[in-house]
Amino acid sequence: IFSKASSSVEDIGESSSETEEDEQPVRRQEGGTDLSPEYWGIQKLAKYVKGGDPTATLIALCSMRDLNLSQEACQLAIKDTGCLEVLINLLDTEEIKCQTGSLKILKEISQNVLIRHAIADLGGLEIMVKILDSPDSDLKCLAAETIANVARFKRARKTVRQHGGIKRLVELLESISVGSSCQAKDTETARCGALALWSCSKSTKNKKAIRKAGGIPLLARWLKCSHTNILIPIVGTLQECASEPSYRLAIRTEGMIEDLVKNLSSEHEELQMHCASAIFKCAEDEETRDLVRKHEGLQPLSVLLDNSENKQLLAAVTGAIWKCAISRENVLKFQEYKTVEALVTLLTDQPEEVLINVIGALGECCQEQENRGTIRRCGGIAPMVKLLSATNRALLVNVNKAVGGCAMEPENMAVIDSLDGVRLLWSLLKNPNPDVQASAAWALCPCVENAKNSGEMVRSFVGGLELIVNLLKSKDREVLTSVCAAIANIAKDQENLAVMTDHGVVPLLSKLANTNNNKLRRHLAEAIAHCCMWGSNRVAFGEAKAVAPLARYLKAKDPLVHRATALALYQLSEDPNNCVIMHENGVVKLLLAMVGSTDDALQEAAAGCIANIRRLALATEKAKYG
Repeated sequence: IFSKASSSVEDIGESSSETEEDEQPVRRQEGGTDLSPEYWGIQKLAKYVKGGDPTATLIALCSMRDLNLSQEACQLAIKDTGCLEVLINLLDTEEIKCQTGSLKILKEISQNVLIRHAIADLGGLEIMVKILDSPDSDLKCLAAETIANVARFKRARKTVRQHGGIKRLVELLESISVGSSCQAKDTETARCGALALWSCSKSTKNKKAIRKAGGIPLLARWLKCSHTNILIPIVGTLQECASEPSYRLAIRTEGMIEDLVKNLSSEHEELQMHCASAIFKCAEDEETRDLVRKHEGLQPLSVLLDNSENKQLLAAVTGAIWKCAISRENVLKFQEYKTVEALVTLLTDQPEEVLINVIGALGECCQEQENRGTIRRCGGIAPMVKLLSATNRALLVNVNKAVGGCAMEPENMAVIDSLDGVRLLWSLLKNPNPDVQASAAWALCPCVENAKNSGEMVRSFVGGLELIVNLLKSKDREVLTSVCAAIANIAKDQENLAVMTDHGVVPLLSKLANTNNNKLRRHLAEAIAHCCMWGSNRVAFGEAKAVAPLARYLKAKDPLVHRATALALYQLSEDPNNCVIMHENGVVKLLLAMVGSTDDALQEAAAGCIANIRRLALATEKAKYG
């Protein structure tokens, strides 16, 4: 069962959302462990446990339970004296009292990593899974709680699934009479089942198994219960499973968001944390973000920012706020609750996992003009710019977006520039990670647009223009798109355009022209339009075969692509050879339809391009026929 060679295929997807690395049992060298009185006490009891007489065994088990089993010395003594094998063998008897006594000890000592691995090695999990079928509910509860402890590492979780444990654990949730008066017995059985499912749910395959066993509606029903001791493992399991889209859909459609929001106001921080964490994962989806607002969950999330001592809770809450802030309606609510001000205070002296979420939330909030001013007035720009020197990829991506968002405001831009923020952003274009490169390039767009003397500022970065032009060789589409957008802004300055032309911007942009991606098409067309303004670049684009592919962009469904393409074609049509290519590619008919557009820029560019093509045609006719 446990051979590693046979499990390699099965292990794929075994641990999608493990919050800890798979634990490695390491035997601690404890000086004098062997001499502790507990150790000798267990050694004496061991011979009675192994003795074979049920009564003597039972008495020995009771005596063993009287010792302090939370002490590592006791735990390891049970393992070293061979008692562990006997305890596991006792589970396979018909003696309920012996099984109960053994499980009570195993439940305590399985808090130890070495013991957990030893129980799995000795086949203990398979027997415990069988016990889940027992008619004795106390015995089932003990087995489930011990499984919850042992299944904290990958191989154990897999064993539980392979021996039908997930289905049996889900069945423990079926004894349900939910309401504020949940029956104590039902609650205890379900609590133990939920604890074990929570441990097992760290594996992707187990998440699927829980769903297939009908676990989701049962988790939803227990979520209505008011007992914290059952709610914690139920919400713990749900937030673990919420990394899967099928669970996020169920959490939304089965009315669970309302219950998660309600429990954000619980007195128990652990429950609040798991609820916030579930919302964090589920609020990736727009409908969920709307439901959190509808059920008035945004205010309790904002209130929880005051509890900044509990870092795990803070990480979950800031994560939930970040994802909820993706929706503009929620940002307006957060403005009401002064959430932005509270987030700015969390930009310093916080662990990385909190910072990633805080800066992510501010990045979303500063898409609103009012919040950009708030961040500046609260002194948020300096700590934000300081974070541009971080190394964590996720943190850098979020910081870039937030700094870029703030830079849309000229007053903020002055502060960013004075703190050397633009230079830091530019240096992030050298980062090996494409997500960091792309987010830095996007952030540079408003910086270049809103900086005073932006042309000079860009030239002051030695090798900066060469660096950004060379990023057009990237294989990552988002990097290419963001770099095209940045180049379109930089090229508005003639001197900078001349330098980029020397670095080969025209052939590199032309090479990208055959793309089918509308976002890239739009920014590429804008870059081409602005790069036409220097020397013989218009002619060079024609020679590099960029014109015919651009003509095809006019057939795209996206009006923003139409606008950028018409601007590019208008610039390119100043060259007669390009006009001929456009005419051959049916541009006139497509542009004629756009002359009637309500978008002034599109209308003018389309008309200007048609006029240039028409002028060339007339000149050709005149030359031909006199």
